[in-house]
Amino acid sequence: MESAVEELMPRLLPVGDCDLTEDFDPTVPPRTPQEYLKRVQIEAARCPDVVVAQIDPKKLKKKQTVNISLSGCQPAPVGYSPTLKWQQQQVAQFSTIRQNVNKNRDHWKTQQLDSNVAIPRSEDEEAWKKFCLGEKLYFETAVQVSSDDNEGIDYVQIGFPPLLSIVSRMNQATVTSVLEYLTNWLANKEFTPELNKDDEKVSALNLIICLVGRYFDQHDLADEAT
Repeated sequence: MESAVEELMPRLLPVGDCDLTEDFDPTVPPRTPQEYLKRVQIEAARCPDVVVAQIDPKKLKKKQTVNISLSGCQPAPVGYSPTLKWQQQQVAQFSTIRQNVNKNRDHWKTQQLDSNVAIPRSEDEEAWKKFCLGEKLYFETAVQVSSDDNEGIDYVQIGFPPLLSIVSRMNQATVTSVLEYLTNWLANKEFTPELNKDDEKVSALNLIICLVGRYFDQHDLADEAT
């Protein structure tokens, strides 16, 4: 039986019989390499050849079938969806910009930030909301935007734009967390604006959907524009 097992599972490190002293105690830490190898042999011998898992069949009868309806995305209303040519142009431009950003990322990491820029810790959700949105929008108060002597704009009030000097210091995990923070903020505020086809926000939203669908291969979001 032992030879048959070795044919199926050959030994990676063959070990012969160990000559142990009479006072060998397998319950104490090994003192020599021989004692360690013997301990391994003893523990392996105690393992059963076959292990049967105890499964409660009642648990298998619950929630075994899930029906999901995949009807696809509804096409955008007439006038809202961009042409395929426009989408291809955006993908090409985004690819070029992305390569330039990666090329210059190390350069921007070495540059000093302005004194009024304090990047929050990645886990500080509230601080990131204030940093990106500004205190004016965060607190939803009509705070008068003051003028900064250095920059001319008080970004603490209106939020810092996603400048490369800032984004280059954020790893992928931080970027993902910040996007989730802002998404949750919009959801909590029930941000569902009514847009018409001439609204400038339509183009920005189309750009995001276009890049996600066609550049990052999330084809379920891409339309069938011709």
